Amino acid sequence: MIKNKTLTPILLAGIFIFMLGLSFAAVPLYDAFCRLTGFGGTTQVSKEPPKVVLSKIVSVRFDTNVNNLTWDFKAKSNVIDVKVGQVNKIEFEVENYGESTTYGVASFNVSPSSFGKYYSKLGCFCFEKQELKAGEKATFVMTFYLDPELVNDPTTKNLEDVTMSYTFFSTDYYKKT
Repeated sequence: MIKNKTLTPILLAGIFIFMLGLSFAAVPLYDAFCRLTGFGGTTQVSKEPPKVVLSKIVSVRFDTNVNNLTWDFKAKSNVIDVKVGQVNKIEFEVENYGESTTYGVASFNVSPSSFGKYYSKLGCFCFEKQELKAGEKATFVMTFYLDPELVNDPTTKNLEDVTMSYTFFSTDYYKKT
């Protein structure tokens, strides 16, 4: 009976430590899962372009939004037709029409979400602090390609149209005091 009285607190402490460890690991594990599977429209980051360019063409639409910033944000082209596997560049124009310097960070998603794992970025301004002074204009460039593997996936092989949506969010974190 005495053995059970000491084993229970040790077992409970072990479960507590295990659960605490899982809570710290949840964010990096979820991030790795999303990047691997494209879950929720998470796009991929690539270091080099594919070796194959297919004749299949997909229309990529660009949706731009601003949240709590005095910025005008738009893609130079709202829709571009791209060959699968071909490297493409799209320019975005941004202007701060406010009266002070502001800071923003862009996040994105792709729709349909099953397409996320085939949308690979070689260069992007997303998730980086951007500063615009009052009245300043800037051009941001995203370089991307559509992975040729998308034609082998039954959920994406017949897609002819996808949407890449960007939103610039204000961030107080980068404001100078």
